Amino acid sequence: MATGDLALGQEQGALNARPRVVNDFSINVATVNGSGSQSANSVLLKSIFGMGVPVSGKNLFPSNIAGLPTWYTIRASKDGYVARKRDTEILVALNPETAQSDFMSLPAGAVAIYEENLNLKQHRDDVVCYPVPFDKITASVCPEAKLRKLVKNMVYVGVVAYLLNLDLAVVEKSVKKQFAKKQKVFDLNFGAVKAGFDFAEEKLVKHDPFVIEKMNETSGKIIIDGNAAAGMGAVFAGVTVVAWYPITPSTSLIEATTDLLKKFRVTTEGKATFAVVQAEDELAAIGMVLGAGWAGARSMTSTSGPGISLMAEFAGLGYYAEIPGVIFDVQRTGPSTGMPTRTSQADLLSTAFLSHGDTKHVVLLPASVKECFEFGYEAFNLAERLQTPVFVLTDLDLGMNNWMSEPFAYPDKPLDRGKVLTAEDLKKLGGFARYRDVDGDAIGWRTLPGTDHPKAAYFTRGSGHNDAAGYTEKPDEYQAIMDRLTRKFETARKLVPAPVAVKDSSSEIGFLAYGSTDFALRESMDQIKKEYGQDVDYLRIRAYPFAHEIHDFVAKHERVYVVEQDRDAQLASLLKLDLPAEQVIKLRSILHYNGLPIDARSITDEFATKEGL
Repeated sequence: MATGDLALGQEQGALNARPRVVNDFSINVATVNGSGSQSANSVLLKSIFGMGVPVSGKNLFPSNIAGLPTWYTIRASKDGYVARKRDTEILVALNPETAQSDFMSLPAGAVAIYEENLNLKQHRDDVVCYPVPFDKITASVCPEAKLRKLVKNMVYVGVVAYLLNLDLAVVEKSVKKQFAKKQKVFDLNFGAVKAGFDFAEEKLVKHDPFVIEKMNETSGKIIIDGNAAAGMGAVFAGVTVVAWYPITPSTSLIEATTDLLKKFRVTTEGKATFAVVQAEDELAAIGMVLGAGWAGARSMTSTSGPGISLMAEFAGLGYYAEIPGVIFDVQRTGPSTGMPTRTSQADLLSTAFLSHGDTKHVVLLPASVKECFEFGYEAFNLAERLQTPVFVLTDLDLGMNNWMSEPFAYPDKPLDRGKVLTAEDLKKLGGFARYRDVDGDAIGWRTLPGTDHPKAAYFTRGSGHNDAAGYTEKPDEYQAIMDRLTRKFETARKLVPAPVAVKDSSSEIGFLAYGSTDFALRESMDQIKKEYGQDVDYLRIRAYPFAHEIHDFVAKHERVYVVEQDRDAQLASLLKLDLPAEQVIKLRSILHYNGLPIDARSITDEFATKEGL
């Protein structure tokens, strides 16, 4: 009997006939670390994606050891919303330690699928309950006891597939993709899926309204995480030196980059044309990056907040000596070591001014996996064009979670190496002054080590230097260099990615945001319109220094809400430093900093409260 033929309105206490909820709900899978749930979760996510339904997945795993709780949420949205939902409609409870609390947190009318011996139904009668003997089913399909904890998760995939009316052929295809070239592993895992599906078909009577129906909204799209996308962008940009130190949540960015370098940057004789170095710490890593950048290589590192803190001194050297390099910061909560598996946007201020003394860094702010790829590429062009370290700030939610995206476009422009003098150039010029502004953009010309001309050499100084790279402690010469670096920052303002006007009409209210906050804010705008009849405008910021369009946007609105995922309103603080004084009073903040990805409902409710709606 097909799920769609089952009566959805059968009585179960207070849960009587309800309208079908099609392609618009969130699933929370509660398991334990080390149980193999990642593969099962990926199969379920990609099965819904394979049904043509827009989907997103978020791994909410605490910073703990194997055997302790972890959660994975999958959101299906016919409208294409991919931000986290505050409430979950379907719970799969496979962890006895958290099952009751997870169950009690469900909204009325939700669904719970759980190991039957947990007997969760006794705790409330306003949730549809589906007890399943997961352990017995697993034992029947997996003779090896040591493998059962891994296979058990695939049983839940089968149960959910039946209850949601997923096409089993689509699920099978997802399992095959997950275990490509491993026939025995596929057979075992799909056997578990089929066992769960068969049990549900025979034993469970569907009482809930939630169902997946085929759509055509994912055709031609891909699923990828932001770290992999950023690493791909770096490889396309021609990175050849990677120095790093492991840290959650940025490690997988380096792993993705390394895998691609091994595949595409090896000669026919098998010799690598790249270097990946695991340094002793983050301080050493950025030192290697700047050394390689000074030598003419495209170089990068990847880290998170604690590593950013350690990189401060070298970041200042790179800024003052004007050495290119790219630093990816996948933000997590803090300060200090913080919660390494919780997301945040709280590194913005520290990164923008990282180091001692007067320092302002160029910071790129991608908001999607597509932009992780594009900015991962463009960061290297900007670093060499501006001769400075460039930071790319993502966050754990964007970096480590799976996102649906249009395919990435192959770069169609040549690499921009910036102002580099060759030996031929020096023959014509007779020499050059390394830090002299000769054409008004505040960027000097440089040479690369090994340039075959006696006038190619210059001193690279972290201490005071004049425009000819000579040592100085003269106040006017130091101030002249600092003033030129300020003018160079104004040049950067015109070169960094421009903001995106998501909506800019005649509303008196505007929103500003950056990064992964974008997904929730777009959804919130629809909620505000639907629930309060209020139109609002929205400009998405994509880089610091701020483009002049941001000044114009603030000027034309009476109130501007700055939405960000940190406690101290860091984006708003940066804007206040940049905007004219009379515009600063327009700014208001909506902040989210509990470690979970921001959701639309939180934005909408806070906005309504502040507006008195």
